[in-house]
Amino acid sequence: MGNPASTAEPARDCPLCPRLVAYRRENQAQHPDWFNGPAPSFGDTGGRLLVAGLAPGRMGANRTGRPFTGDFAGVLLYETLLKTDFATGRYEARSDDGLQLHDCLVSNVVRCAPPGNKPTPLEEATCRPFLAAQIAAMPNLRAIVTLGDVSRRNVLRALGHKAGAVEPGHGVETDLGRYRIFNSYHCSRLNTNTGRLTPAMFETIFLRVRVFLETKPAP
Repeated sequence: MGNPASTAEPARDCPLCPRLVAYRRENQAQHPDWFNGPAPSFGDTGGRLLVAGLAPGRMGANRTGRPFTGDFAGVLLYETLLKTDFATGRYEARSDDGLQLHDCLVSNVVRCAPPGNKPTPLEEATCRPFLAAQIAAMPNLRAIVTLGDVSRRNVLRALGHKAGAVEPGHGVETDLGRYRIFNSYHCSRLNTNTGRLTPAMFETIFLRVRVFLETKPAP
């Protein structure tokens, strides 16, 4: 397979998912100044934490080129990473804001923006090798935070497990080999507006990750 890092990111004009390619071209025609492509992972590939989201938002990473940047979900995610010492700088919703991640990488299980923010199962499966390669390219990885159920299922499959290997539900933690999986509800505006996920609930996940990383030595 070669160097796993060489396959961790799709090509800028990745052709693998026809529906997502068509949606990308539609956005390119309407907004040629946007990024309009597979959003590359952001952060520290030598980090011990991977945060796995669902897919780029049309007005978020599809526009800015950085995961969770430019939409509401990014505000909560990056402010939480700043509070829990996985980031420094200031999040200003643009890719050149100077924000830096430490001991942490943020990625998505589907790298291109899907219509309606909903990838199909086939699109998830098609993009999954990039997720598996990203995990393999992180030699110090110990903890994975899955944002939402689609992320949980795809992370588990990328690790070679069945989708039910970790029970769903916010706050569930499970050890799988050298990794500990931390489930979280997605930090979307829908979840926060309805009270399904509060900032305190979200911050608690990353505080538990911090405790885990500082108290559990690598195998």
